[in-house]
Amino acid sequence: MANRHTIILMQTSQNRATRTFMDYSSISQAMDGICGLYERKLRDINPTIRNITYDIADLYNFVDGLADLSALIYDHSIQAYLPYDRQWIKQRIFQHLKKLAQQ
Repeated sequence: MANRHTIILMQTSQNRATRTFMDYSSISQAMDGICGLYERKLRDINPTIRNITYDIADLYNFVDGLADLSALIYDHSIQAYLPYDRQWIKQRIFQHLKKLAQQ
């Protein structure tokens, strides 16, 4: 599933005006992007703390707190985007972070 164009669709609150998307060239980059969003939120909330740490449960709470989150991943074999839900994204984030921790 590496190097597959990925579009993350998200809505941060119930207000439809908060709908947005993020565009990535791979699933791995998309998972980094979601983690980056959470890390930026943590830095905004805690501007005086230099080293912010969090665990996977905190990240899952962030993901679950979004009004909507899904991914569209390009499948070359059918030349179309396939949709994936929030639960799939959480599993991929976990796999991605686990892989990074092993490096």
